[in-house]
Amino acid sequence: MIRLKNLVMNVLGDDAKEDDSIAPSSVMSLIVPRKRFAEAARALKKDYALLAGEWAADETAFNRGFGVYACYRREQEYLIVKTEVPVDDTTFPSLTKKFAAAYRFERQIQSLMGLTPVGNPDDRPWIKHEDWPADAWPLRKSFNAARTMPRVPGEYRWIRAEGEGIYEVPVGPVHAGIIEPGHFRFQAMGEDVINLEEKLGYVHKGIEKRFESFSWQEASRLAARVSGDTTVGHSLAYARSVEALTGTILPERAQWLRALFLERERIANHLGDLGAICNDVAFAILLYQFHRLKERLLRTNLTLFGHRFMMDQVVPGGAAVDIDAEGIKTILAEMDWLAREFERLVIIYDENPSVEDRVRDTGVLKPEQARDLCVVGFVARASGLNLDCRIHHPFPPYDRISVNVPVLISGDVHARAWVRVEEVRESIRIIREVLKTLPEGKISEPVGAPVPDRSGFAAIEGWRGEILYWVQSGPKGEINRCMVRDPSSVNWLGLEQCIHGNIVPDFPVCNKSFNQSYSGNDL
Repeated sequence: MIRLKNLVMNVLGDDAKEDDSIAPSSVMSLIVPRKRFAEAARALKKDYALLAGEWAADETAFNRGFGVYACYRREQEYLIVKTEVPVDDTTFPSLTKKFAAAYRFERQIQSLMGLTPVGNPDDRPWIKHEDWPADAWPLRKSFNAARTMPRVPGEYRWIRAEGEGIYEVPVGPVHAGIIEPGHFRFQAMGEDVINLEEKLGYVHKGIEKRFESFSWQEASRLAARVSGDTTVGHSLAYARSVEALTGTILPERAQWLRALFLERERIANHLGDLGAICNDVAFAILLYQFHRLKERLLRTNLTLFGHRFMMDQVVPGGAAVDIDAEGIKTILAEMDWLAREFERLVIIYDENPSVEDRVRDTGVLKPEQARDLCVVGFVARASGLNLDCRIHHPFPPYDRISVNVPVLISGDVHARAWVRVEEVRESIRIIREVLKTLPEGKISEPVGAPVPDRSGFAAIEGWRGEILYWVQSGPKGEINRCMVRDPSSVNWLGLEQCIHGNIVPDFPVCNKSFNQSYSGNDL
């Protein structure tokens, strides 16, 4: 678990200092000089590490200026590399030439923290609206979130392709459905797409800034609302980061209940996505049938756990709701019913030639592209990357449950759908195992107050993929910074790349096969 740390220390020598302010101890952290920040990235890239996230923190309350952090992962290991940026020279070396995933992370750092990534080829704002004042940096401590910002004239500079016969197709930001806003702009020749660029940020809510105004316990409710379809995943990642920070030991029963909630969330969303993919290729009958199964799960959630999406049922210290013997019988019976009904629908999906014609070889994200973009979750697993925190960075009870992850290499719409099919099957099996071995005991423990100037990290496998949280305590033990990295922050890049060479009418099904979160991206 120290391979990446040793690699950086061997390359940078005495310039790499161990940082012992992070928890849990299984996550390594190093502090490196600013001038060697990109050098560490280069060494890690050569060792096939992936960039999981990059963010900044205003640490002026500690008389340090700013911290820029890059989180790398390789198999079971996570390594956080930090460099310090002084207040009088707010620049840092860009990692974009080493890791394409840094491209938008750094644009967001520049937009919201006001630090300039030297070498990043794109200085356009990301998440931050172009009509905001140029010197408005919401994540700085000096920013007054209670004051209304003046609106200034601004225009977003779209990337354009030019030439005879090339035309542009704007899609959104308002869509023909009850979905969140996002703008997609195509350049095409005939029906063939030659370029796609996304512009998000329309549902930027100031989530990361808002965390700083809450207590550690209150902030759990905010985490549950980062992305409404992943309320369990985000609640769990936040809770585990706080528990790591405070050294909280959870009751066994709470850990197993959390796995139950997480797998039910995974099944429900995969069922909805499979139906939506079928709908986008004009096979509406499976939209209704898959949603029929999803609706039954949601109604059971409401009956047993008080909320259709189990919102606020995962909290720091454990779980907020328990299940009794009758509830266990209800879910086990439901899993038997679901397995039968699901397999019947999968046969219809798999044997329908009109569906197959639209989903196979459509929207291909090649394995080498997936690795370069550091995509995660079912997008990664459909493109040959064996990535799943339940296996490679297991948290209780997944360290005692065998998880079988489907990995395909075709990287097309069908692969992303079929990974979901296999994951539904596996989640049904996991839920049965969880309920049949659910230990007795308490479901929560009190969470202590964090000591100042410490950080906690958590990585969990949500239904879309790896969710990261990094929290930092302030001078009085309050929330100084809460970094949220939804899977969508990297997977949106994959959608832009997979559409090249496809026809314009195939974009909806490509988009749905990714089904990334606007809200989880627009923090």
